[in-house]
Amino acid sequence: MVRHLVGDASSEEAQNGTPVGRLTALSYGAGHMLNDITSACWFTYLLLFLTDIGLSPRDAAIVMLSGQIADAFTTVFAGELIDCFGHFKLWHAGGSFLVAVSFSSVFGSCLFCKIIGSNSPTLQTIGYSIFAAIFNVGWAVTQVSHMSMVNCITLDPTSRVALASCRNAFTMVANLSLYAVALCVFSVYNSRASADIKIQYRWIAYLSIFIGCFFVVLFLVGVKEPRLKQEIQCKKISRISWAHWFKKILYYQVALVYTLTRLVTNVSQALLAFYVTNELGMSDSSKALVPAIIYICSLLVSVILQEIRWSGWRLKFFFTAGAILWVFSGAGIFVLPPSKHNYIYVLSIIVGAANALMTVTGISMESTLVGEDLNGCAFVYGSLSFLDKLSCGLALYALESYEGSSDVSVNYSITRYGIGAVPAACALLSAVVTYTMKLTDSSSIPLVEPLIA
Repeated sequence: MVRHLVGDASSEEAQNGTPVGRLTALSYGAGHMLNDITSACWFTYLLLFLTDIGLSPRDAAIVMLSGQIADAFTTVFAGELIDCFGHFKLWHAGGSFLVAVSFSSVFGSCLFCKIIGSNSPTLQTIGYSIFAAIFNVGWAVTQVSHMSMVNCITLDPTSRVALASCRNAFTMVANLSLYAVALCVFSVYNSRASADIKIQYRWIAYLSIFIGCFFVVLFLVGVKEPRLKQEIQCKKISRISWAHWFKKILYYQVALVYTLTRLVTNVSQALLAFYVTNELGMSDSSKALVPAIIYICSLLVSVILQEIRWSGWRLKFFFTAGAILWVFSGAGIFVLPPSKHNYIYVLSIIVGAANALMTVTGISMESTLVGEDLNGCAFVYGSLSFLDKLSCGLALYALESYEGSSDVSVNYSITRYGIGAVPAACALLSAVVTYTMKLTDSSSIPLVEPLIA
């Protein structure tokens, strides 16, 4: 466990930035598994599921946008409430419960339509949008409480990056678990009828919830409530106002980099299933196999990143390396012809490595921004997540609204622009912004014990 959180560890040890141990890092990483596995299903299969059961691309995008908007605004309010009252684990448990009870209704029959007695596209859109919003409210509460906890577990920069990297590694495990489940379900239910499609995704949802809840229990048992936040509240130090962050240039730089990173990963993930089946003409199994390759590579890179002793310039270097990899792989995805579809596996390896490099270092930049200002950390994570969720929802809505539009070049579809050109452009812009950052370095202590020894 973390040395300053166990037994009679003193407050002075905590303030000195005592590094974390293996058990705490692994237990912390497991805490976002339910969010991660449901998020993977949300971004990979929601648009595909809704269009397969008869909704238009624009109506399907409205359902996703409603969830993203609910998520965006909840992150701000959740961050404010957590900063006021603390109790990270209580918020985490409440959000996880809401996710667990609502997610199966996102991928299933429209309960609102059954109550009204009609299955019109409008009612289906409204019904699915309601449960999408409820699911994302719980998801946002869990995310903000989990992410902001990093800064209150330890002040050591290397340990903070290790926690973020471990969290990202479990994200990869969650995604791989989802695609393994999806591959099995798609193999068993191979019908294209609407009823069978709903059964497919309902089983995927149930199994995802079961796996995610198991890891949430491990997190709640393995990680103690951070004392750094409690000590600040006991000392009655005034909360840091929003204006404090808005006066920092680094806040805007980190916000832009984090938002662009999420656009890269989420938009490409949401359109990947369409791309491999519709654009490349691959089999249904590719909807699980190609994403699985991406996340296997991301997992390996995330594990390696956990062992690095971090500084400000290393964060910038590794983030830029990931962004450059995405620029080249995005260009390849954009022009890849169906006759050469096997090259998507090579591109998937590059994308997986790039995603891990950008995500781990991007989240760690948030920790660098917060520093030791723990009494406002939840607002930082909440406000940046607000920008992330809103921008992703609007981007996907815009792309899906123009799906099949005659205004788009006949040579390249909207799907190709969305999964290739848009992420590549975002990655390039994020690398430029990262270059302008001035990240301060503080004393960094190695981990108590290597995570992969």
